[in-house]
Order: sequence, then structure tokens, then C-alpha cells
Amino acid sequence: MTGAESLLRTLAANGIDICFMNPGTSEMHFVAALDRVPEVRGVLCLFEGVCSGAADGYGRMRGAPAATLLHLGPGLANALANLHNARKAHTPVVNIVGEHSTTHLRYDAPLSADIEAFARPVSAYVRVAADASDIAAAAAETICAAVQPPGQIATLIVPADLSWSLAAGCGPAIPKPAPAPPALEKIREATQLIRDPHTAILLGGSATNERALAAAGRISAHTGVRIFADRNAPRTASGRGRFHPVTIPYFPEAALPLLADVRHLIVVETQPPVSFFGYPNTPSYLLPEDSLVFVLAERGEDGTAALEALSDECGAARATIPEPPAGAAPTFDPGPLTAQSIGAIVAAQLPESAIISDEMVSASLAVNQYLVHAAPHDRLPVTGGSIGQGLPVALGAACACPDRKVVALEADGSGMYTLQALWTMARENLDVVTVIFANRRYHILEIEIRRTGATDAGQAAKDVIDISRPALDWVQLAAGMGVAATRAHTGADFEAQFRDAMKERGPRLIEAVI
Repeated sequence: MTGAESLLRTLAANGIDICFMNPGTSEMHFVAALDRVPEVRGVLCLFEGVCSGAADGYGRMRGAPAATLLHLGPGLANALANLHNARKAHTPVVNIVGEHSTTHLRYDAPLSADIEAFARPVSAYVRVAADASDIAAAAAETICAAVQPPGQIATLIVPADLSWSLAAGCGPAIPKPAPAPPALEKIREATQLIRDPHTAILLGGSATNERALAAAGRISAHTGVRIFADRNAPRTASGRGRFHPVTIPYFPEAALPLLADVRHLIVVETQPPVSFFGYPNTPSYLLPEDSLVFVLAERGEDGTAALEALSDECGAARATIPEPPAGAAPTFDPGPLTAQSIGAIVAAQLPESAIISDEMVSASLAVNQYLVHAAPHDRLPVTGGSIGQGLPVALGAACACPDRKVVALEADGSGMYTLQALWTMARENLDVVTVIFANRRYHILEIEIRRTGATDAGQAAKDVIDISRPALDWVQLAAGMGVAATRAHTGADFEAQFRDAMKERGPRLIEAVI
């Protein structure tokens, strides 16, 4: 078999059954080998940032890696923004990058680049395959690196001639290591700490799943300890019947008073909270300077097991988690459409076990406050702050969970970064409903330009954060990508369109003009 087939068979032997790809000349033998290795599904994306974002969404939902296939250094460069988000999410990704053939590398060809230098900032492991006989072992070691808890990006660079040369066979199946269990000493120490009313617990990483939240809810109900959640946790269980910790606010002015009396912070698979940006005359570190931080579970350790053990140790195993007040779910205004109306309608219509890809940016706070009343679902937020992940993450999640409805809640400006994802949704007939929050502006930047103290901003400044000239027409953009689309100006419009979309399968887009 060829080196390309050896690589693909090694992926298949390790349960990697999908590859999000944007190939070029140096990857053609990998493409050809797909016919001989049907266990691996090739999914074409028209931009490399869609490949990397889709691999992130797939990995978050499966807890196992997808592969990407990228073309040389520029292809990898196009993928870097969403690889950054995947790195922050600790998503396992097997990132395969083609390289010029080894005999061609001596020349400064137009596409020559230092691929290793591009890869290292987002990769925990980088390897260049040395020869065709090395491909199987190199692939197996790359997979092994990707699945190390809590998950990481591992990049394999494959020169083109290694793909077309003969190789010995496929690499071995790699056992997936389990995260380390909690230490009993830490559980006991945390049990003492939560007796102090000035102690709080902060959840992140994988510790915002349903089991972990249930354990945290029991602990809070039994002891009164406050539970917070990292706003950038990669996957959070939400909806009715689930415990909802307080999310650390985006802006430091809201977060600082919330945390002002915390003297001990117990962190689970995350770090102490800091503000998203540094601002003039505002602290970046959100805890009081004299607060002590206690790590109950490191990233890569089993935070869920740690919370369940803490629940047992403090006597909370049978505690009842209080339900939100009855009748608290909001109704929507049928008049001019607002983010609040969208939140109320999505909460009312969302089917059970849906997946929400959240890149609403400035509308996020208004909408997410209502989703606690929705049917149980999973929410996938932006983890690394690099916008343009919402549509690709939704794409990947739909590939990972084809039996679950996926809803992408997407800001119009952010959506333009990777709107090519719509084409792949149509091509693969994925069950994704995209809601575009069309406010015709970079509203978050309007807020930030004031917050950073840039008070001298005039018309020229306003022009470069205005996306209304010309107005984006998402109905036509979606149609051009093969996705059926409608536009909603009122709450009544949106309610009817979203209700219909929840009943149908396949890709659909609603441009919500707010």
C-alpha cells in the first residue's frame, strides 16, 4: 500500500472515521486513497478555517478526534484561528498537513513555508514524517498525542512523495488514556474549605457536563457554597432540570463585585478568572488579590469524578437541587424582533438533546438567560475568542451527532469569517438551523471602543466598525451556498420560521433582523 493509504488505515484503526479537508496537489494521493479506505469519510470544506472549526465541534461532541487535511503552510495558516479555539477548548484534533516532496524542498517554490513554525503555537505535538516506512508509526504517535487528557492538537506533516511511495502497513490502535482520578487528600481538603461562607467553586473544562453539574448542584444545595462556571468552558449541559451555575461575566465591572468576597476559590479543570481584555484603570485578575486558589482537579484530571467524590464526602449525595421558579420562562413580543424575543422563542421551541453553537457575541447575554428554560441541550461557546467558529463548530457537531438537531446562533459579522461552512452543510445535508443575528454592525466593537477610553473616535472610526454599507443579505448568501433561507423582522415572523425549522431536517438559515 502507499504511504497515504497507510496513514488513512492508521486513522481508521484508531476510530478516526472523518477527515475535514481542503486538499491541494501535495495531498492528492491521500484523496485517492479514500476510495480504498471507506472507513474514513472525507468532508470537503471550502476554507481551511472551516476544516479546523469543524474538527473542534466534532471533537467536543464525540470526545474523540477528527482529522483535518490541509494544504502546505498557507493552508495551515488559514486554519490557525479555529485551531487556536480548539487548543483553548482542549479538543483532540489530528491535524494533517501536506508538504512539498522531499526532493522539491531544496527549492524556494512559491508555496514553500516553515510549516513547523506555523504549527507549533497551536499544537502540543508536531512531527514530520521521515520516509514512507515511518508514516504508520508517525500517524500512531500523532493520534496518541492528540488523545492525551484533556485533549490537544497534534500535527503531522507529510511530504508528498511519502504519500505516493510504498509503505509497509498501518500503525497500531492506540489505547485512549483515562483522565487521572481525584486524590483523596484534595477531596478532604476541599470538604473543609466549603464550610467557609467565603469559599466558591469554579467549573471549567469537561466539568460542565450533566453529571458534573448535578454533583455541583448537590454540593451547593447541601452546603450553600456558590458555584460559578467558566464562560469559555467548551461544552455545557443546559436546559430544564439541570443545575445552572452562575457564569463569570464577560465584563470585569460585573465580575469584580460578584467575586469580591471570595477568599478561597476551588477550581475544577480551569484557572482563576481573568478579564477577556485589559482595560485602563481596571484589574485584569478578577479575584481579590488576597484570595487563595485551591485546585481540586487539574486540566487533564477527572473533574466530574472529583465533584462526585466531594459531594459524597461532604454528605450531599442525597441533596435535592432546587428547580428554577415555576412559570419563569418568558414570553416573546410579536412586534419588532429583539434578541430577548429570539431567546424566548428558541427556549420554547428547542427540541430535547439539541446542540447549540453559540457565537452570538453581543447578543449572547440577552439570549442565554432564557435557555435555562429550554429542553435539555448542550451549548458550545467560543472558547478562545477568535471569531468565525460558530458555523464550523455547528457543522462538526452535526457530523458527530447526526441524530441531534444543531442550532447555530451566529452574529452577522462573525458569520462572514467562515460562511463557506454553509456550503458544506448543504453538500452533506446536515441537520443545522442557523440563526443570523443581523444588527448590521460590529456592536461589540461599539461597546469596546468606549470601554477602552478611545473617546476621540469620530466618523472615520465609526465607519470601520459599521457593516451596513452595503447591508449583508444573508438570504441571498445562504441561497448561493445551497441553504434554504428566510428573513424575520418581527417576533411573530421568527416564531413561525423557527418552529417550522425545528420540525424539518436538513440545513436552513433564518436571518433575524434586530
